[in-house]
Amino acid sequence: MTSLQIVKAYYDAFNARNWDEMLSLVDENIKHEPNQGTPRIGKKLFTEFMHHMDTSYSETLKDMVLFSSETEGRIAAEFVVHGTYKKAEEGLPPAHRQTYVLPAAAFLEVKGGKISRVATYYNLELWIELVSK
Repeated sequence: MTSLQIVKAYYDAFNARNWDEMLSLVDENIKHEPNQGTPRIGKKLFTEFMHHMDTSYSETLKDMVLFSSETEGRIAAEFVVHGTYKKAEEGLPPAHRQTYVLPAAAFLEVKGGKISRVATYYNLELWIELVSK
């Protein structure tokens, strides 16, 4: 598979909530750079993060547009997150199943047929506003 196909399969698995398939596409030493906080290195920490996120949020990514670099291995993704806030996070508003629609983007690297880096970006202040209504 090309890098573009791998990233598409990764996001298809995310939307299907097929975590095993999604995680099978990431490298053991994946670098996850979240919008907020310290980067995580390694599949174990990334898996723990994904399970935590699944507990607190239910999200589907729509209007996905993928961009590939001229050289194999770097992909950018633009999408709209359609979500439900299920469980409150420390320092964030209380959760009572609020829904939100939020634009976001990610940058990914693929090496050796696996995703080795995911950096995700969204407007946290806008998300807080959306779930505080």
